[in-house]
Amino acid sequence: MDTKELYNSAINLLMKLISIPSMSKEEDKTATCIGEWFGSMNIPFHRSQNNIWCTDKYFDSSKPTILLNSHHDTVKPNQGYTKDPFNPEIADGKLYGLGSNDAGASLVSLMATFNHFYARKELKYNLVIAATAEEENSGPNGLVSLKNELPSIDFAIVGEPTGMHLAIAEKGLLVIDGIAKGTAGHSAHPNDDNAIYNALKDIQWIEQYQFPKVSDLLGPVKMTVTQINAGQQHNVVPDNCQFVVDVRVNECYSNEEVFDIINKNTKSEMAARSFRLNSSSIPVDHPFVQAGVKLGRQTYGSPTLSDQAILTCPSVKLGPGDSTRSHQADEYIYLNEVEEGIGLYIKMLNEIIK
Repeated sequence: MDTKELYNSAINLLMKLISIPSMSKEEDKTATCIGEWFGSMNIPFHRSQNNIWCTDKYFDSSKPTILLNSHHDTVKPNQGYTKDPFNPEIADGKLYGLGSNDAGASLVSLMATFNHFYARKELKYNLVIAATAEEENSGPNGLVSLKNELPSIDFAIVGEPTGMHLAIAEKGLLVIDGIAKGTAGHSAHPNDDNAIYNALKDIQWIEQYQFPKVSDLLGPVKMTVTQINAGQQHNVVPDNCQFVVDVRVNECYSNEEVFDIINKNTKSEMAARSFRLNSSSIPVDHPFVQAGVKLGRQTYGSPTLSDQAILTCPSVKLGPGDSTRSHQADEYIYLNEVEEGIGLYIKMLNEIIK
């Protein structure tokens, strides 16, 4: 296929994917659709739960391997939609529909790119593509479940809307459940052990504390209290107050290090839900990054989370679209962004694999 044929095939596939509801944990039908597309291109594929993956035709375990990855699950459509989120509509050069920008455009562009290289025998690298589930909810049945099935990966391109600029660092995520304890009692009587007040002292520390290591790419570690719950009735002082802390971690710290600092400076009982969604970064002199820079692409640090967080190899986040459109009503992708995305993916990879 030439680039125009790859583009047309990608747009047709993206429209099909938009028309199929695929919220996290409900991606079985889009997985089938993606498998059928590979089948139509005579590309053998593997399916594991709702994940689809393939290797290039001349895969050679003695060569290093590049992973192309993006996801086909979406968030639920919000109530602000004025268009049918599952009706792919083209107007004024835009393709509207849920998942068009995040991350359908990246996925179909990477699939088209993989198709372009699939039967090339002379490549210096193997290519593996994985269209994965449960990215939006960081679920256990997405990319993380494939890690033992995929070949060893040396470098990865994670498709997310970046305007085809290179996110060479990404903040990790640490979610902490806090419980402040106190002494229950009648609100009419003195009580200097109010669980809500005890929680507020820790919340104030969380609001004011600044982690000393600040990243040039990602800035400081950011802590935000996002939920709080306590008490059952107006005249009873509660004996506990529960709150949730959302922590966005730069590459200067591991999630465990950040948790230890928080735990040592607060009196509430703190429990991390997971430590696996770590920050990531790649050296700016990595050959793929330099290939992008040669083509005029910018490098930056991303505050948003992706499947990069569960990869242990060097990786970049790169794809068509705009991150600010993600999860908004009447989501869309410009058609020319998909065309540009395919072309740039191919040009950047050509710099290192041919």
